[in-house]
Amino acid sequence: MAYLPSLWAMQIKFDPIRRWYRRLVLADEYEVWLLTWLPEQRTGFHDHGPSAGAFVVALGTLQEVTARAGHPVPRTRTLTGGAVRSFGPAYIHDVRNDSADLAVSVHAYSPPLTSMRSSTSTPAGRSAPWARSERGSRPGTVSR
Repeated sequence: MAYLPSLWAMQIKFDPIRRWYRRLVLADEYEVWLLTWLPEQRTGFHDHGPSAGAFVVALGTLQEVTARAGHPVPRTRTLTGGAVRSFGPAYIHDVRNDSADLAVSVHAYSPPLTSMRSSTSTPAGRSAPWARSERGSRPGTVSR
């Protein structure tokens, strides 16, 4: 689906206040979301509850910062158009647009998202307590 922009390109919007998102598909076993990113927009560190997932950078460049238990330094990957990342239910990451350009990504989750936990990271790399957000929240939402 990410490689067929004719299926979603006319739906794209960019919101300067918060990342824009739209669910494209909801099935019993999976769901697919379209997300847009203006410069400096980010998800904050979060997991995907019991769901596994993957995302494709359809346009632009995104950065993914991952944090693993027992590793004090997060790892940053730069993902350009066409790059794919997949992950299991225990995966924690922060996706962000650190570039000066617009970006678009397509995300799939299985089973469909039922909850997400989010956390903020301090300059020292420590995380604030996890906050849970229930189904209906957008992918990668940082609870406030």
